[in-house]
Amino acid sequence: MPELPEVEALKDFLTERLVGHEIVRVLPVAISVLKTYDPPVTAVEGHRVGAVHRHGKFLDLETGDGLHLVTHLARAGWLHWKDRLPDGPPRPGKGPLALRVALETGEGFDLTEAGTQKRLAVYVVRDPHDVPGVARLGPDPLAADFDEPRLAALLAGERRQLKGALRDQSLLAGVGNAYSDEILHAARMSPFKLAATLTPDETHTLYTALRTTLTEAVERSRGLAAGRLKAEKKSGLRVHGRTGEPCPVCGDTVREVSFSDSSLQYCPTCQTGGKPLADRRMSRLLK
Repeated sequence: MPELPEVEALKDFLTERLVGHEIVRVLPVAISVLKTYDPPVTAVEGHRVGAVHRHGKFLDLETGDGLHLVTHLARAGWLHWKDRLPDGPPRPGKGPLALRVALETGEGFDLTEAGTQKRLAVYVVRDPHDVPGVARLGPDPLAADFDEPRLAALLAGERRQLKGALRDQSLLAGVGNAYSDEILHAARMSPFKLAATLTPDETHTLYTALRTTLTEAVERSRGLAAGRLKAEKKSGLRVHGRTGEPCPVCGDTVREVSFSDSSLQYCPTCQTGGKPLADRRMSRLLK
């Protein structure tokens, strides 16, 4: 799933290519991708893009008439830039293409979604906060005013585990499964540690890891073409998605805990005092 660093890079990439250009056609191929109908998706046609914004993991194309084309790429969605779009409208079918946006220059982009779980979402709204997912977002962890006391206030009384708290978009905007693993590894903290139990020193460590991990990921992605962002994200991850590989810090084997629809990765030596966390699938072997 694209998270804050990748969506930030897509925002910069699209700003260079869209701002000042006219949207001449929006072609939904998978009707399920459209989550709003008033205004219709065609309402942005004939208008120039004035700015591109990021709200957490949401991309927001603001047009000159005040309409916003807001996209959430979900778990398996992606944006593909085309220097020259194919002639003729795309054909509906079982392929991954969900929506096409064409400019007056002949350039544009396709939104695609792999797999069978269709969660890619496109909204056309007059205010981005009309999108429920945007309206409920917590603060952006890379915002200039997001300081350590603010993180401490968010976590005070938070009885959830750190992993779940960091992924909650209403608590922090933009951090998902991958970067929560990376942040906790950098902070040398267990994903199962209760957020409310952090000492001031631990809060400082977590804040530093949060800002540093995300800032470095944004810098690695800056200036890359949209098609290279996935590979860049994967290459920069230390523990997420690296089950069975050696930890780049201590050399211990990266372990995994699986859930119904996701998994987390961590280093026992760096994060849990050398003790593997219980995985329901492996619980009998850990007793």
